[in-house]
Amino acid sequence: MIKQIAIIGATASGKSGASIKLAKKFDGYILSLDSLSIYKEIDIASAKPTIEEREGIKHFGIDEIYPNQPFSVNSFIDIYKKAYSEATKDNKALIIVGGSSFYLKMLIDGLSYLPKISNNTIKQTQEALKDLSKSYKMLYNIDSNYMKDIKSNDRYRIEKALNIYYQTNTTPTQYFRDNPPTPIIKNSIPIYEIQTQREILRERIRERTYQMIDNGLIDEVAYLEKKYLREPNPMKSIGVKEVIEYLDGNYSKDEMIEKIIINTSKLAKRQVTFNQSQFSDKTSLSLDEIKRIK
Repeated sequence: MIKQIAIIGATASGKSGASIKLAKKFDGYILSLDSLSIYKEIDIASAKPTIEEREGIKHFGIDEIYPNQPFSVNSFIDIYKKAYSEATKDNKALIIVGGSSFYLKMLIDGLSYLPKISNNTIKQTQEALKDLSKSYKMLYNIDSNYMKDIKSNDRYRIEKALNIYYQTNTTPTQYFRDNPPTPIIKNSIPIYEIQTQREILRERIRERTYQMIDNGLIDEVAYLEKKYLREPNPMKSIGVKEVIEYLDGNYSKDEMIEKIIINTSKLAKRQVTFNQSQFSDKTSLSLDEIKRIK
C-alpha cells in the first residue's frame, strides 16, 4: 500500500508549492484537484504550476484535455486510478492537492453508478423534457426528498432523475438507497488543510492576479476565445469571464482586475466553508507546518 496524503485549502493559499516540496520529500507523484488545471492551454488563468516547477515530478490532473472536451466526475475517477496505479507500480507516494476538494470528497465517499439507459428510456425522457416544468412537478410529487435540492430549470439533473425513474421504475431516492456509493480511495488518508488568515489570503489573491496580468492573461484569454469561442465551461471560469468582459469593452482594465480579485476572494470563502463542513477529520496547519509534514 502506497503512502497517500491530501492537501486542501483556499485558492492562492500556497498548495501547489507545498505539494511540490512534499513530493520531493516523500519521493512522490502529485494528483491535482483543480477543475481548471485539467485543461491544456489554460495555463495562466488556472495558475497551474509551470512546466519548470513541475520538472522531475510526475503530475496527474494537469493538461489532461482541451477546453472543448467533456469532463465529468467519472473522468476524474479514471485520472485518480491511473495516478494510483502508476504510483504503486513505481513505489511512489501520492500527494493529492488542490482547491476543488469536492473531487477529494467524491473519492473518499464514492459514487453510486447510474443504471444503463436503454434507447426506449432515452426517447421517453427526451419526450418528457419537452415540458420541463411538467416533468419537474411529476418528479417532485413522487420523490420530493430527492427533488427538493434541484431547481425547476436544471435540465441536466431533471434528465438524470427521469432516466433513473423510467429505466428502473423506482424513485431516484430508492435507487440510490439500493445502490449505495462505493469509495474510490479504499483506506483512510490524512487530510491537511492550509490555514491562512483572511487578510493575508486576500493580499495573496491580489498579488497573484496582478502577476497573472503581467504574465499575459489577457492574450491567453483572447487566444482561447478565438480558438474555442465562449461556449465551453472553462470559458466561464473566474479569470477568463472577466477578461472577456474587458475585451468586449464592458470593463476597464482596472475594473477587470478588481472583478477577478473579488470573484476569486468569494471562491476562496466558498472553498473554506466547504472544507469545514465536509472534512471533519482534517488537520489544519499553517503553510510552513504543512511543508514540515513527516
